[in-house]
Amino acid sequence: MGITRRIVFPALRIVVWGVIATALAVIAFRAAPEPPADPAVPSAELVEPRVAVTTGDVTNTVTLTGQIVADPAAPQKVTQRGVVTAVHATPGDVVEAGAPLLEVTLEEPREPLTETDPETGEVTVTERRPKVTRETVEATTAGTIATFTALKDQEVAVGEDFASISPGTLSVTGSMVAEQQFRLLQIPTEATVTVTGGPAPFTCTNLRMGTAAAPAGTPEEGAPDPAGASSASVTCAVPGDVTVFAGLAAELEITAGSVEGALVVPVTAVLGRVEQGKVWVVGADGEPEERAVTLGLTDGSVVQVTEGLAEGDEVLEFVPGQDVVPVMDGMVGTDDSGEASY
Repeated sequence: MGITRRIVFPALRIVVWGVIATALAVIAFRAAPEPPADPAVPSAELVEPRVAVTTGDVTNTVTLTGQIVADPAAPQKVTQRGVVTAVHATPGDVVEAGAPLLEVTLEEPREPLTETDPETGEVTVTERRPKVTRETVEATTAGTIATFTALKDQEVAVGEDFASISPGTLSVTGSMVAEQQFRLLQIPTEATVTVTGGPAPFTCTNLRMGTAAAPAGTPEEGAPDPAGASSASVTCAVPGDVTVFAGLAAELEITAGSVEGALVVPVTAVLGRVEQGKVWVVGADGEPEERAVTLGLTDGSVVQVTEGLAEGDEVLEFVPGQDVVPVMDGMVGTDDSGEASY
């Protein structure tokens, strides 16, 4: 019992006091808990995306979907009124430009000649034959007679269609929406054509622009045009040594200029796409400032800036007020569900 009081109990007290001292040290040196976050202070900062003005190459290439079509037959018109006295062609004939198609004869009555004898005063009336004018109507173009409706002894009038000549040539045609038309203000003279299931891509010539044919169900005048409706069409000639057929699907690739080492910005940063536009330049104080710029070529992703900006200038990546998702500091964007992607 004496050993317990002299050795065991003092040892236990030392152990207990050691545990208490350790606990007090832990409590004393533990970091103070962080205060709760103030709900009035945002936990993330919204930052408008910015991009720097850089240099790059721009090629303005517009790709259109089209098809191979047969060139329309050229109508042949009567050039003199009268009666058909000879027919020189029938449907299916192959003719050259200037070939005779039709002979039209016009008989016009003439006033009789009246003579008076100066001595007797007797009046003599002499009938005259009618004035006869014959004209041969010639083919205005070479090709194959597609239709021929004139008949011998038929009365015809000036400007009346009596036949049509198919040139036997093919063209490629495609439709454009307004945005593509703006990119082809200076349309070139040729395009590259790829025919589905056809020969290797070839160059079509005599590229020209026209008004697109109105589709079925076009809204009445004054009604809004449906989004994406064609506003114009382009057509070019298929070379004679290329074998294709009317009705085949085709793709036209039209290159309307290129430039190397141009100052460029994303098209999303510019209000306006043709000739004149506006960008928002980030100033030294970090605030965006509206600035007018002159635009050049675009490839649909970037646009050339010819005046108003210098290389290294920082602009807003998106035009203020457009429907874009703001980027949070530390994030690169959000997906359709609204969750941030890193």
